Amino acid sequence: MRRWLIENFNDAPRLTTCDIATPKAGEALVRVHACALNFADLLMAQGKYQETPPTPFVPGLELSGVVTALGPDTAGPAIGTRVACYAGQGGLADYACLPADRLLPLPDVMPFDDAAAFLVAYGTSHLALSHKARLAPGETLLVSGAAGGVGLTAVELGKRMGARVVATARGPAKLDIAMQAGADSVIDSDAPDLKQQLRDLGGIDVAYDAVGGSAFDTALRAMRPGGRMLVIGFASGSVPQIPANHLLVKNVDVMGFWWGGYLHFAPRLLTDSLATLFDWYQAGGLRPHISARLPLESLPEGLEMLRSRKATGKVVIQIA
Repeated sequence: MRRWLIENFNDAPRLTTCDIATPKAGEALVRVHACALNFADLLMAQGKYQETPPTPFVPGLELSGVVTALGPDTAGPAIGTRVACYAGQGGLADYACLPADRLLPLPDVMPFDDAAAFLVAYGTSHLALSHKARLAPGETLLVSGAAGGVGLTAVELGKRMGARVVATARGPAKLDIAMQAGADSVIDSDAPDLKQQLRDLGGIDVAYDAVGGSAFDTALRAMRPGGRMLVIGFASGSVPQIPANHLLVKNVDVMGFWWGGYLHFAPRLLTDSLATLFDWYQAGGLRPHISARLPLESLPEGLEMLRSRKATGKVVIQIA
């Protein structure tokens, strides 16, 4: 089988071959059909992600495929079942041995590409907005980096939840994609008067920020009293420092949110959220935006699309 391998942090991944593994008790062997790329893949290759495995490892956080074998005394899913999995690693290979209890059977209507692109982006936005920020109908939601993988789903789900959605992104093409996803207003993130434009819209109740840096600072200063600020990530590469006096004066909450962490302390919340999202998908309400589909050999090209922020929505590596 083929696999991409991170042998040393900060080195380029290398395409290698190895024998197909045999699943152990509690594991299933999955023939991988698709693996979606995430900004976390870039951080893991540098040893900077909060759950970076020791080297060497196979990258690829989220995947879809078909169960081909089960370990001893492992009940299922049955061989032949189409599944998706948030694996944390291992997705960029022909086969992956995965914990059987993490595999999610796919709706019949969901193709492998959509399944691979679905879990992290939609899961992050739904749990962050519904559980963490308690977004209510009629509130104003700001989404920074709104044309990115998680940003687009925050726009889409925020609109579905009844919010007025304000989206920021860089350039007309990305702003148009955010509008197509349901944004009520769009603003170029490079606008020199961004903070004033947000205030002119009446201010922000909930801010969903996966960018960090100046985007975070601007959003914080445009919050209404009692607003909630979601810290999703730092795609800009800059981790903001939060002025506590602003939080005090405006009664603003700043809340960190890491979707994968719920697997460790509240997995039921995560699985219930994904069940809701799969129901919405089957009803025709959700469709992942996939801007590029690449073969396994083209992983470096896909990672560069993320690094240069040229991708919109998700980049999916097609494997089988």
